[in-house]
Amino acid sequence: MAMSRADLLSMFQKTATEIAEKEFKSISETTIISELGIDSLGMLEIVGAMERQLKIQIPDESLAGIQTVKDLIELVEKRQSPVG
Repeated sequence: MAMSRADLLSMFQKTATEIAEKEFKSISETTIISELGIDSLGMLEIVGAMERQLKIQIPDESLAGIQTVKDLIELVEKRQSPVG
């Protein structure tokens, strides 16, 4: 079952916290990922963790334009199998 945007946002926040080993209290869709101090390697780790949890595949090249949390959530939404 596809997760809601709110669920994906909270999954991102939890995963980012674990990987960056610092707590992010206020992450919203407009948060710019690099401003969280997450580099491209950290981003790959976060995406990898989300892929495992959601059982989806996100090709690395599709991460190229990702700037904000919203960009990532929309990418994940597209990769989730449609409901039904």
